[in-house]
Amino acid sequence: MERFTISLDEDLAREFDELIARRGYQNRSEAIRDLLRGHLETARQSGAAGDYCVANLSYVYNHHERDLAERLTELQHGHHDLTVATLHAHLDHDNCLESVILKGPVGSVRTFADALIAERGVRHGSLNLVSVEVDQGRHSHGYAPRGKAAPHLHLKPKN
Repeated sequence: MERFTISLDEDLAREFDELIARRGYQNRSEAIRDLLRGHLETARQSGAAGDYCVANLSYVYNHHERDLAERLTELQHGHHDLTVATLHAHLDHDNCLESVILKGPVGSVRTFADALIAERGVRHGSLNLVSVEVDQGRHSHGYAPRGKAAPHLHLKPKN
């Protein structure tokens, strides 16, 4: 095992210790290892242009921001091939939370998410991406017309 040392200012170290205590880590090292694994996986996913994923894009925005709701809807319609569903919740008089379920090629999903989060007025945007294996389904689920198998994708999460 390789060791390295990092220096943190007092406030950051205290906040980090509080975080690892809330999450139940035994020590800082294990918490740092998990953080690194997560960031390394994110980096791997961003480089996997041909891979597929399912994802949840969540963001908060002020619905009074000029034309923002319309711009967000247009972006989703423009990428209807990636957008599966959208959940919209009113947080208060001004702010809304949206969660968009996406599926498709990793690169396309990331590009779409980045564009949406970059819209003026969008706050707290976050993408949670899960890599999947794609299987072209050629069998019936019992609801295809006249027993014919409708072509569809099965997206199995990667381990």
